[in-house]
Amino acid sequence: MEKLIITAAICGAEVLKEHNPAVPYTVAECVREAKSAYAAGASIIHLHVRRDDGTPTQDKCRFREVMEAIRAACPDVIIQPSTGGAVGMTDDERLQPTELRPEMATLDCGTMNFGGDEVFTNTENTIKYFGRRMIELGIKPELECFDKSMIDMALRLRAKGYIAAPMHFDFVMGVNGGIGGGLRDFVFLRGSIPADATYTVAGVGRYEFPLAVAAIVDGGHVRVGFEDNVFLSKGVPARSNGELVEKVARLAGELGREVARPDEARVILGLPPLNM
Repeated sequence: MEKLIITAAICGAEVLKEHNPAVPYTVAECVREAKSAYAAGASIIHLHVRRDDGTPTQDKCRFREVMEAIRAACPDVIIQPSTGGAVGMTDDERLQPTELRPEMATLDCGTMNFGGDEVFTNTENTIKYFGRRMIELGIKPELECFDKSMIDMALRLRAKGYIAAPMHFDFVMGVNGGIGGGLRDFVFLRGSIPADATYTVAGVGRYEFPLAVAAIVDGGHVRVGFEDNVFLSKGVPARSNGELVEKVARLAGELGREVARPDEARVILGLPPLNM
């Protein structure tokens, strides 16, 4: 079984310091959290950025500032900016970080009802637009799928040439409006992707670690971090993203699965080697 890639989603767009005071907003705080995750075994930093007051932004300059600071601290880590942004942003606003030509970026594969009146819109044309942009810029998309229908959309658009193979999926599970976080749900999604595809599981809230175990045993990969869950265990806030990554690495060790370093993760994902 290949080594386990751990992704750390260090801040997200909506989780706040009110939920956990260690949630990073500033450049220095993002570096602190990225370093903690990297030191614990994360090969990928999934990155949203904020203004210093916590307001989410897709501003290219802010992304550049944070990405350069993280690279200075963790030179070989894979930085995966989000093109999801926040509810209400335009397509071009969301795509700004792709102008920095990262190795990877996220590509959301469908529309989600996040709760109340919050609708995260991704039309078919939006997904095509994002897919074309990533092919043009040589960026590997992580296909964010909150439900089975989004996998189907990605497969249709792959057949039409909007998404390159081999595909890499992220099953985001347990979000309001999307698929649940049970083992049956995981097996359903896992069985719906091509044989040559890779996948990561991001279990939200209480689903984070049970789904991590399922992915470790199955040969998949795992995402953890404050974007998805701020607790180390029930009622115990994590002191850092590194603590969450460390727990996954410990579970992997107990289950006989080695953790990949960034150079090994690049090979698994089909990314070119890093020129340092």
